Amino acid sequence: MKQTFDIVGMTCAACKARVEKATASVDGVAEVAVNLLKNSMEVTYADESPDAVARMNAAISAAVDKAGYGAEPRATAGESAQSSTQGGVSAAKAAREAANKKTAMRRRLIVSFVFTIPLFYLSMGHMFSWPLPACFLGHENIITFAFTQFLLLIPVIAVNFKYFSGGFKSLVHGAPNMDSLIALGATASTAYGIAAIYRIGIGMGAGDIDAAHMAVMDLYFESAGMILTLITLGKYFEARAKGKTTDAISSLLDLSPKVATRREGETEVEVPLEQVQVGDVLVVRAGQAVPLDGTVVEGSAAVDESALTGESVPVEKQPGDGVIGATISKTGWFAMRVDRVGDDTALAGIIRMVDEATSTKAPIEKLADKISGIFVPAVIGIAIVTFFVWMLASGDVSISLTHAVSVLVISCPCALGLATPCAIMVGTGRGARAGILAKTAEALQTAHDVKTVVLDKTGTITKGEPEVTDMLCAPGVEANELLRVAAALEKKSEHPLARAIVSRAEGLALRADEASEFRQIPGGGVAGVYDETVCVMGNAQLMHQHGVYLGEFEHEAERLADEGKTPLFLAVGAGVVGVIAVADTVKPTSAAAVSELHDMGVHTVMLTGDNERTARAIQRVCGVDEVVAGVLPEGKEREVARLSDEGAVAMVGDGINDAPALARANVGIAIGAGTDIAIESADMVLMKSDLLDVPAAIQLSRATMRTIKQNLFWALIYNAICIPVAAGAFSWAGLTLNPMIAAAAMSLSSVCVVSNALRLRTWKPRFSEHAQEEASRRFLPEDEIVVREIAYKLPEGIQNTLERKEPFMEKTLHVEGMMCQHCVAHVKKALEGVAGVASVDVDLDGKKATVQLAEDVADAQLIDAVVDAGYEANMA
Repeated sequence: MKQTFDIVGMTCAACKARVEKATASVDGVAEVAVNLLKNSMEVTYADESPDAVARMNAAISAAVDKAGYGAEPRATAGESAQSSTQGGVSAAKAAREAANKKTAMRRRLIVSFVFTIPLFYLSMGHMFSWPLPACFLGHENIITFAFTQFLLLIPVIAVNFKYFSGGFKSLVHGAPNMDSLIALGATASTAYGIAAIYRIGIGMGAGDIDAAHMAVMDLYFESAGMILTLITLGKYFEARAKGKTTDAISSLLDLSPKVATRREGETEVEVPLEQVQVGDVLVVRAGQAVPLDGTVVEGSAAVDESALTGESVPVEKQPGDGVIGATISKTGWFAMRVDRVGDDTALAGIIRMVDEATSTKAPIEKLADKISGIFVPAVIGIAIVTFFVWMLASGDVSISLTHAVSVLVISCPCALGLATPCAIMVGTGRGARAGILAKTAEALQTAHDVKTVVLDKTGTITKGEPEVTDMLCAPGVEANELLRVAAALEKKSEHPLARAIVSRAEGLALRADEASEFRQIPGGGVAGVYDETVCVMGNAQLMHQHGVYLGEFEHEAERLADEGKTPLFLAVGAGVVGVIAVADTVKPTSAAAVSELHDMGVHTVMLTGDNERTARAIQRVCGVDEVVAGVLPEGKEREVARLSDEGAVAMVGDGINDAPALARANVGIAIGAGTDIAIESADMVLMKSDLLDVPAAIQLSRATMRTIKQNLFWALIYNAICIPVAAGAFSWAGLTLNPMIAAAAMSLSSVCVVSNALRLRTWKPRFSEHAQEEASRRFLPEDEIVVREIAYKLPEGIQNTLERKEPFMEKTLHVEGMMCQHCVAHVKKALEGVAGVASVDVDLDGKKATVQLAEDVADAQLIDAVVDAGYEANMA
């Protein structure tokens, strides 16, 4: 079981390491991951019983408190009212806390500058010949000059006292952090300045003006003030940048509407979203967001799902289609039945997945954690050594203190601690907006090392549902008539191939009565009587059993089978009138995805339980490097394990049978439209079910890892160079740093690391020209079927009952209101649904529809059909 804690008091990577160490020391903790960005901690317990969880929560809170920080268990989804209605309560809380922190930091910054600017002007004015009031000039005003600086420093210390309270508290607990470095540096400067005031007073009292004047030169109040102010300035910029790293989650939270229009009897009532329950019927109009997940029960609309899936083209929704909460209805109107609410919705699941991914730790982060754990104590040790070395070398307390304080404030554990989590946060958020969900930071890191991508065939490379691809007709037989009779014969069959034929006929509005005397022939096909004629439809073996003459159709059927298609013969009497081929077709972007993987240097393998002949046909279309056919689920797992020995493997699948292989792979990638088991077994989920997102996911991983390595390099090189410079190791060459410049440099280092991570927000997948060319190709479009006439002579005595019917006449309508190809499809479908219409041709530019009629149809019927579809029409 996982428990989330809100952590109070963390300021840098050293704090994070200390909290993790304190939590891990509690018995019963199996795993712990602290997120510095979100001030949260994920703890996995070995014992999941309620009593054990309560006991562990108390023990962890006590351990973290003893370490100098605060830990409060966060309410679970079931205990949180907000979570039950929206999900993502932790993300919302983190966003609010970030906003509050930024506001408080702004107030501190304003107060700091208000007092630091005059402090700096007063202390440094004489060096730059700036005019000063007479009360601060001359030997007689030395005390006034010094004490005024001290008074100006007090408000700066007061508003930034958190550095001192937190820093010294960490020192007391033996776990110094970044605040400890700041507090030590500012305290040392302030204490040295106070001592100088006493020396001035003693000198003035003894009449030793020269001693008093020398003491004035040792005032370090402006250094303390500038250190605190510049550090706060850096923290403010850092807080702003950190807020942007959670923009992806915040924007997802903002997608969900706050109210819904519920149908209650004959009326519609607007209600808060949390009052909506499963089974309620909601109404959604054009321009409104879909409140929750559900099913369309009435009406139709084009729904923009880009916010969740990244797919820019609106999806047409009809009764029976599912809709996702937080998507936008662009056109139309529909009523929907609510199927899921609260944490069960797709949006809540995405938010939860992104939130959990940003709470996990990438393996590369372990290096930064190890360094951070010893970084601050090492810096304090270096500062102490620096002070005594310079005391021995120069005997000047002022010079020694300057170098020691510079070492303390130049060191930047923050930059080191933020290097990885910032990039992970932005990378996972940007991926979520593109429809690529990484469940863990480890998955996002591992994907960049993938050498081999293993692809399932059905539902991954292919669409997963058979559809009609070819129709071969005997001379004198019209394709639509062939399909009409085939559908009449297959209507009572539950076979997937039969459903593909019936679905195609219904899509073309080809109406026909069911065949009588229907018979299902196992392993062969179906038979029945249509139009008082015995008809048989099925494979070649069935045709031979019934003594049907195949002729040229047999050779053509073998060719179709070699292409991975299933040819079904339709015989009327003893003669074949046509062949309808059905296949699970390759998705339009599959070949492009494989091409892009090749260009990225990734080997591709297709694993399928299908036969070798079909697998090879798919390979010819999509271009995978290797095919392994006829494998069972356990065989897929073994193959993935074998490939893993040769390098990192990503497995892409969507079915229950892919789950073992997904779990075995270094990175399991589930197609979003797949089964729940496959998605649970995977490390990444592709919301669009588009194979092009596989190379995109690897590109995202590579971009994120590149950013992490850049951050770690600059954080390490910064400290490696700046600490020796601050310690005075290069003073012989005139290269030194005073504490004020060191404080400014330290602040900028963290800002630079976070800003570099924010560049990932602009990431977009970039495909090669070859892959783009492949993507532009069209593989078996849904609105096109290959139709050919085959030279076939029926044996003597066979009567062809499917003779071509000539159109009765042609009519043309003017149609207003068509805006795109979706409109064209609506008008065409509406007219094809009119009895007696043989074919329809719709011209978008000409705003007209030409109708071929098989029998006389009244003009009013045609006009009414177009009007009912939502457009205006009149006869030409």
